[in-house]
Amino acid sequence: MALEEYRAPPKVKLAALWASTMFCYLYGDYIALYVAGTLADMNHGSMGPLGHATPYLLTATSLMMAVPSLIVALSLLLPARILRWTCIVLCLFYTAIMAGSIPGSEPFYKVLAVIEMALTLAITVIAARWLSEVQRG
Repeated sequence: MALEEYRAPPKVKLAALWASTMFCYLYGDYIALYVAGTLADMNHGSMGPLGHATPYLLTATSLMMAVPSLIVALSLLLPARILRWTCIVLCLFYTAIMAGSIPGSEPFYKVLAVIEMALTLAITVIAARWLSEVQRG
């Protein structure tokens, strides 16, 4: 029996890449808990380079992390045209955030940031090329 290649539609590719991106975000935050002093700082209300944990900052951070989680499902639920532009805009935004967070960060974080940026740029490329794929059939 020969192996059969599965050609995933763009929506499935995007959902899978968003899910992978989310796992990297989550593991990065989890691994950061093991950096000496992090838990002590958290107990004093510090969010590291973001400063003191205010209700506004906690809400903004929650929304920033909720969006990629929601896009995993929305990749399969949104109309193609809306999804395409949503992915392009959001991925460029999240790539810029990760690029800005690299200087001065821990080595493990730099590795995950590069992987996360590669994933969000891959999402951007797939979304940007989507129209030409559809036209080619």
